[in-house]
Amino acid sequence: MTHSNKVSKSQLHPRNKNVNRYDLSALVKAKPELKQHIQPNKFGEDSINFSDARAVKFLNTAILNHYYGIKNWDFPAQNLTPPIPGRADYIHHIADLLAENNNGKIPTGDKITCLDIGVGASCIYPILGVTEYGWNFIGADVDPKSIASSANIVKSNPSLKGKIELRLQENPLNILFGIIEKEDKIDIAICNPPFHSSREEAEKGTRRKVKNLKGKDSKTPELNFAGKTNELIFKGGEYVFIHTMIKQSKVFAKNVTWFSTLVSKQSNMKGILNALEKIGAKQVKEIPMGTGNKVTRVVAWRF
Repeated sequence: MTHSNKVSKSQLHPRNKNVNRYDLSALVKAKPELKQHIQPNKFGEDSINFSDARAVKFLNTAILNHYYGIKNWDFPAQNLTPPIPGRADYIHHIADLLAENNNGKIPTGDKITCLDIGVGASCIYPILGVTEYGWNFIGADVDPKSIASSANIVKSNPSLKGKIELRLQENPLNILFGIIEKEDKIDIAICNPPFHSSREEAEKGTRRKVKNLKGKDSKTPELNFAGKTNELIFKGGEYVFIHTMIKQSKVFAKNVTWFSTLVSKQSNMKGILNALEKIGAKQVKEIPMGTGNKVTRVVAWRF
């Protein structure tokens, strides 16, 4: 098993459309409701109140509209509002990974098929992969409402039509079984796993996040990134989810070239690398990613 690990300072990918500061005036033009959520930060610069769920949703809707040409992006209020720049980074790092097997050139267009495990209600990774690189996507989720919401987003944006197929995972204990079909040829699977193992843990994480953003404690935290149970919680948390995915990935070695997942907890890495070695992964890559003060990583493997 070869394992490579590029470590660089945590910052956005150079191709990320938000690698520089937000152009707030352009974003307000794209989403006028954003205006009432702009206020000076402690350095006296215009900024957004990131502890307010509506502000976060307006900001990310504006980013998709202004930078990616996605005009209709709506989903239920209780679902996760994904921060676009961080999500885009995963897609750009995946593009670099695919380029390594393509003479250094990023493969674009519909010759690439990507499987998004846990597509959610916002359909965010397929949107970014389609608008940036023209790839085709299969989006899988355990929640029929999320699938319906993503389908609605695809239907209401002409640039996404015919590029994204959605599949419902009927068994919540499965990750790849029941989704990948015998004739599927998938270049890469991506995944942003649920990282809490219980509701209590999720609420504790939210309280910590709100405290970091507001500088004060909050007893009943408003999930500023929102998030329904299955988006944030899986019995055993991120660790068990990824280990289940690794186990099931071996069965689909002929269907999928690369498997990958985000790993938010560095402490999970040792066990993940051990599991990949045990299962016989031929190549493993660890790709560091960082946005703002959050450092995370992508682990990718192939057989």
